[in-house]
Amino acid sequence: MNRAETPFAARISGWVLTIGGAVGFLAAFTLIVEKISLIKNPAYVPTCSINPLLSCGSVMQTSQAEAFGFPNPLIGVAAFPVVITIGVLVLAGVRLPRWVWLGLQTGTVFGLVFVHWLIYQSLYRIGALCPYCMVVWIVMITIFWYTLLRNLHFGVIPLRNHKTLLSYHGLILTAWLLIIAALIGIEFWDYWQTLL
Repeated sequence: MNRAETPFAARISGWVLTIGGAVGFLAAFTLIVEKISLIKNPAYVPTCSINPLLSCGSVMQTSQAEAFGFPNPLIGVAAFPVVITIGVLVLAGVRLPRWVWLGLQTGTVFGLVFVHWLIYQSLYRIGALCPYCMVVWIVMITIFWYTLLRNLHFGVIPLRNHKTLLSYHGLILTAWLLIIAALIGIEFWDYWQTLL
């Protein structure tokens, strides 16, 4: 299959993995640095603690911030370099075996489920938002989506009628992120009103 026959959504997967992985890694690394500063000095105010709603500090001190017994951003610090590496290899034109794509898809499914659990926890349990975490949410959803589209197009994951997803890839992703933004807006509406 030549480049002209490959849909845009599948062609940009290398860029999405490389750039998304780099942004996700930087956000996760920054969160680890902030967490270490908070451990060393409990009075430390993280740079991402902007107001009562946008407050990494209050989120970092919850049990949800260490869902597996260690700070959640360590997962990103370990996983995003793998995503970046795969993205760079794709951009270099390396043909990766099917198992690599299946492994990446499995990892992105885990990341997607975990991110949505964290979104729920932030909105309905913690009552605060971490800006760097929200960057990771967006990156993880985008990486999952374009990995899925690439895998559907190249038959790594067999699914009939996947062309609709490829055709409306941007619209679907935008709607997905807007739904999350709407949930944030609705849940914290009382706070937003105080800013008006």
